Amino acid sequence: MPNDEEASTSESLTIRDAQEQVDHWIQTIGVRYFHELTNLAQLVEEVGEVARILSRTHGEQSNKKGESPGDLSDELADVMFVVICLANQSGIDLTEALKRNLQKKTDRDRNRHRDNEKLR
Repeated sequence: MPNDEEASTSESLTIRDAQEQVDHWIQTIGVRYFHELTNLAQLVEEVGEVARILSRTHGEQSNKKGESPGDLSDELADVMFVVICLANQSGIDLTEALKRNLQKKTDRDRNRHRDNEKLR
């Protein structure tokens, strides 16, 4: 396991590495995983923060006077953190799950989007 400095300066981070680093963080700093339902609530909250930023930067909402829209990259990372927590506590290898999911989408949608007139 890399130390904190190595982890923050590495050039790439695999999904498996991320799962291990989040687990290490939970065990050493976070004390324990929150209950899955608490993590679900956290995930919904973080996705809401992503939605808030996007609705103000790409949608028709505007910021209140003196308010900044927020940091989209940080909020997306928060979403990933909670997703990784849920995967870890459910015993899910996200690398394998994502590979299977991409194959499912490829098989199902091989021509679907290419043939969709709305996407032209």
